[in-house]
Amino acid sequence: MYKQEEIKPYGDGGTKSQQVESMFDNIAHSYDVLNHTLSFGIDKIWRKKAIAFLQKNRKTTDSVLDIATGTGDFAILAYEKLHPSKVVGVDISEGMMNVGREKVKEHGLQDCIQFQKEDCANMSFQNDTFDAVISAFALRNFENLDVCLKEMHRVLADGGHLSVVDLCTPVSFPMKQLFYVYSHIVMPLVGRFISKDTKAYTYLPDTMSAVPQAKKMQNIISKAGFKNTKYKRLLFGMCILYTAEK
Repeated sequence: MYKQEEIKPYGDGGTKSQQVESMFDNIAHSYDVLNHTLSFGIDKIWRKKAIAFLQKNRKTTDSVLDIATGTGDFAILAYEKLHPSKVVGVDISEGMMNVGREKVKEHGLQDCIQFQKEDCANMSFQNDTFDAVISAFALRNFENLDVCLKEMHRVLADGGHLSVVDLCTPVSFPMKQLFYVYSHIVMPLVGRFISKDTKAYTYLPDTMSAVPQAKKMQNIISKAGFKNTKYKRLLFGMCILYTAEK
């Protein structure tokens, strides 16, 4: 078991997956505003880096699966940049996906992007279904990281690519110290004020520092069956891009 798997948003009572679902349902109404505000909009650049990897390494990408799609920003970006026949966004939070469904309608993409409730640890898709699997800022929320990564590998077609971005803690001075203050003081205060959830934006920094990072996560992804697994630190190590192939 990895350290972040033991951390739950609301403490005792229910599994981590159940509590994470409730947490994201609770903050869905304010998630986009908070996400872009707390990252100063840089989260959009990080997602573009993940898509750029697929653009560089694939001639065509006909189908994309967005794991823990949330409100659908990554799914929409994948469709706009890769022009696949279909994008499927999956999440355990219907509240988040309902926001995403409205967003997709506004873009006129409801026939191209679909959302469905799925637990990443046990997805309903057949083997070898998707050309690319993507995910943003979700690894720390998985109750069983190894199982979820194996599921991503299972549904990815032979020759398909994985491209994942996740927040992490900087390792060098002074960003390490500045980020600690920001994530443990500023983020909880702002998150609590806007979302009205007193736990969510304490849970997120706690899991961010607990989740395996860099070389450790690279090894975990490889252990799930992926090959050519690589990682790249972005913006002073505040985010890492993990890439791999099947």
